[in-house]
This record gives sequence, structure tokens and C-alpha cells, in this order.
Amino acid sequence: MSIVKSFSVGNGDMFYIKHNTDNFTIIDCCMDESNRDKIVDDLLKESKEKTIKRFISTHPDEDHLRGLKFLDQKMPIVNFYCTQNEATKSDESEDFKYYCNLRDSDKSYFIKKNCQRKWMNLSDDERGGAGINILWPNTSNTDYKNALDAAENGESPNNISPIIRYAINKGSSFLWMGDLKEDFMEKIKDDIDLEKTCVLFAPHHGRDSGKVPLSMLKKIDPKIIVIGEAPSQHLNYYRGYNTIKQNSAGTIVFDSNDSEYTDVFVESASYIEGFLEKRPRIKNRPNEYYIGSFKN
Repeated sequence: MSIVKSFSVGNGDMFYIKHNTDNFTIIDCCMDESNRDKIVDDLLKESKEKTIKRFISTHPDEDHLRGLKFLDQKMPIVNFYCTQNEATKSDESEDFKYYCNLRDSDKSYFIKKNCQRKWMNLSDDERGGAGINILWPNTSNTDYKNALDAAENGESPNNISPIIRYAINKGSSFLWMGDLKEDFMEKIKDDIDLEKTCVLFAPHHGRDSGKVPLSMLKKIDPKIIVIGEAPSQHLNYYRGYNTIKQNSAGTIVFDSNDSEYTDVFVESASYIEGFLEKRPRIKNRPNEYYIGSFKN
């Protein structure tokens, strides 16, 4: 069984992957005093039987790292993954400073296109890999180098975000793109090896400014696009694609409990999506309601 959870945290991102191997992965962090105890309790509970735990930071904006220091205090981060960068801020928050300390520590591992690491995507006799592959960045790409320079000069770090793909053997697959901007993706689209993926988490919280170019969408061919919690007036609803709207659904859980189907649960008891198949005998989870399934 593998579970991918997308937390409803308002205008921000936070996910975990409970792998079907001895791995547990957190992607980004967005917590405040109103939700941090509940979220961390969930993370501790779901990860307690896993030996290998990693945190992946897509980029150092506050809506992707808020609560990072609290998380590390409650659930120590021993494997910190990010792109290699020297991002700066004119107004440094406590959590941004904490990000920089982790980034520059011996706990960090810098991710880039096609990197390999035990047990992120390499298995051995001790345990299986996590099934995580990094499709971007190509660190020699000129546009990416320009994005790094901009972040170092205190400009937006959105375009230093990696593209992360998680795939379960004979099961579902998921794609994260951080806060990449549409105009930047247009520049780099031919330098990314995309493939068909079941679930795409729309970049930049589903904003129109982060709309995935059509040429990339055709390669990904997602069964579902999750549209995040940016203000509704800024969202792109990806007409022609099946979507789950986190503004209405709340927290979303994808439970890939066998090699054929992934079951979908949401926080809102009234949320409905008609494109999902209703499988018999699937029960609601605590505080999460079954809305249907899709074939992997």
C-alpha cells in the first residue's frame, strides 16, 4: 500500500508519501499555530514504522517552508533535499533562515535531473527504493542558471523548483512541479523527459501564471490534475482535464492499495467528482470521505 496526502493548508503546499517500501517522504511545509500540531501528529503517526525519512523542499518561499523549524523540532529532519542554490531574501523570516541552515548543512542532498541516490530511487538487499525520480533541473541549462542568479539576487525563487515524479511499481504515479511559472516552462519544455503520469499537482497552487504548457500536458496525459488553493480569481481550471479542486475538497488522500486502482478520499463530506469510478466496499477513512477511484 502507498499513500500520497495533499494537506489543505490554504495558499501553500505540503504533502507526504507513505511508500510501499521502508521510506517516508515529506514535500514542502506550510504550517502555522492553527494547524501545525495536528499535521505533525499525523506525520509522526504515519511515519513511525518507516526507517528512511526525507524532506524535499521545492523552493524557499514562505508558503512552502512556513513551520519548517517547528517540524524539525518535533520530527527531526536528517535527510534534507533541495536544489543547490544561494537564494536570498530582503526580509528573512525565521523559517527561511532555518531553510538556509539545513541547505548548507551536512544533512542536505542537492537534487538534479536524473540524480540517483540510495534509497530515493535505488534499491539494495536491505530495502527497496522510494520510487522518486527527479526530472528537472538540468543544472547546465542557461535558463535555469538565470533563475538561480535571480534567486541569489533576492528575486523570486519559483523557477528553481524541481520536477519530481513518484511512481509505484505496477501502480499509480504522481508529479510535482513546485511553483514553476508558465513562461519559464515554455523555455525549458524540450529539456525535460516527461512521461504519462496519473496525478499532476498543478504548479503554483493552480494559478494561471503557473499553467503547464499544452505540449507538456500532452506528454503527461494526467488522469487527474489537482488544483491548489490559490485565490479562485487566479486559478486555471484546466478545461478538458479531470480535476480535483482543493479549495472545495480540502485535504486529499490517494490510496494506491493494489496494482490496479487508486482510491481517492477528501476532507469535505459534500465534495463530488463524477469522473471517478465508485468501487464497492470502500469505506471512509477517519475524517476523510471516499469519492471514487481510478485505474492506474
